[in-house]
Amino acid sequence: MEMFCFQCQEAAGGKGCTIQGVCGKLPRTAELMDVLLYAVRGEAIVNRALRDKGAAEEKASRQIIDALFSTITNANFDDEALKMRIDKALSMKNELIGTAKKRSIGLPSLPEVAFHPAPDRYESAAERVGVLSMENEDIRSLKQMVVYGVKGAAAYTEHALNLGFADPDIFAMIENALAEVCRPDIDADALTALVLNVGECGVKAMALLDKANTTTYGNPEITKVNIGVGKNPGILVSGHDLKDFEELLEQTAGTGVDVYTHSEMLPAHYYPAFKKYPHFVGNYGNAWWRQREEFATFNGPILFTTNCIVPPLKNATYAGRIYTTGSSGLPGATHIPDRQDGLKAANANVVFFDGITAGEKDFSALIAHAKRCAPPTEIEQGEIVGGFAHKQVIALADKVVEAVKSGAIRKFVVMAGCDGRFKSRQYYTDFAEALPKDTVILTAGCAKYRYNKLPLGDIGGIPRVLDAGQCNDSYSLVMIALALQKAFGLKSVNDLPIVYNIAWYEQKAVIVLLALLSLGITNIHLGPTLPAFLSPNVTKVLVEKFGIGGISDVGNDMKNWIQ
Repeated sequence: MEMFCFQCQEAAGGKGCTIQGVCGKLPRTAELMDVLLYAVRGEAIVNRALRDKGAAEEKASRQIIDALFSTITNANFDDEALKMRIDKALSMKNELIGTAKKRSIGLPSLPEVAFHPAPDRYESAAERVGVLSMENEDIRSLKQMVVYGVKGAAAYTEHALNLGFADPDIFAMIENALAEVCRPDIDADALTALVLNVGECGVKAMALLDKANTTTYGNPEITKVNIGVGKNPGILVSGHDLKDFEELLEQTAGTGVDVYTHSEMLPAHYYPAFKKYPHFVGNYGNAWWRQREEFATFNGPILFTTNCIVPPLKNATYAGRIYTTGSSGLPGATHIPDRQDGLKAANANVVFFDGITAGEKDFSALIAHAKRCAPPTEIEQGEIVGGFAHKQVIALADKVVEAVKSGAIRKFVVMAGCDGRFKSRQYYTDFAEALPKDTVILTAGCAKYRYNKLPLGDIGGIPRVLDAGQCNDSYSLVMIALALQKAFGLKSVNDLPIVYNIAWYEQKAVIVLLALLSLGITNIHLGPTLPAFLSPNVTKVLVEKFGIGGISDVGNDMKNWIQ
């Protein structure tokens, strides 16, 4: 059984994984993901046609969002869960086709629309619907850039949906992008325009999620986060979903079980709404790729709310302590079922059992498990500082502007994006350490773990590392840049003293890149390697049109970008 996947930065040999994913994804899993993506593309074609006639189904849009999220790198390794999503996508597509027929709405004659293999033929169908089924290298490259961008936008959209925030325009843009890549006649120019449209979709999705998070939990505040441990048993929460995190905090209150964040969930500490929970102790560990060693010492159960799962080794002591929920999945892990929105709407204040309100996820098994475990083993002590989202930084705008005008701050360096396990990522630690003391780092995403514990100091009370939060909080970095542009009266954000040195790993970083491009931001440096899905010709276009570049070594990059 063969596979081909090149959607993440760690694609084997910088070309693509063919035997097994570096992420741990097996060939069968990769094939099921290919089939799922093909199925939702067909679903998107039909729902777009219905939307043109005012008859689109939102339930189909939400199902597409979930399906896309489940195929993001390190999100779901559970073949049965993926097959269930294929079943749903095909069933939903048939339902949409039925609606189209009743309304006499014509549908394009495309193979994605007619695609409906039997469940026992899913894996064999992958042979004709996978990435390499697109023969033209440049068209394939552009189409995959669209698809990977859409995956990232879908991830941010799902988090907003979980908080009750939706934008029909985002549904329409995602489905239009999926439908357009199915066109056999679409050319490179049209696809390039579509890439930028997906970037605009990313801006909308990040803005929606920012609104959802801040409306629900308040604007992030400058916060000192404990990186030590308490004396009680604990639950360690990874991923990005704040609704899951809120419900877990509520259900663990008064139980004697503490809650800790890991990696991507660190920014939960910055929201005012979560500071009322005394059992919300701190952050444990570092970036996602170190979880095999850090989960072993945590001792308690681990909850994955979204992606960035590293499948445990066969002899891992913590394998039986892993729980998943939402779009995440892992064979052998206990999966917490989704909340029932209908029940919540009808019985919002009805308590069924053990304090669980109708419509909430039930974390009781997770909590019971935690009570049987030893407290976490301490691996470090001290504090880290974050919470520099756009509202917080803009509140300090006068101080920042004055520091720039006085020469105290000479340059800002955006070092957002992802971390990863490759040794080449040591570059980002070395780069941060080498930056002159009159520079400030703007960061979001787990890339910050390469330098957020370094003693880089401050400039007149302004920390030299301003951490805005998760990868989706890259929106804050854009808002900060636009605020600075306005403060200095500049015509373009590109006139600011800002260098973009962005690390990427998976598709949520891809949509951040496309969002920046759609906003007209140029001369972005992307590393540690350029994406394997970029063909030489597409790379040339990105370089010539947008000034996209890679990285070299710290000395040269420092000389060329900073000095």
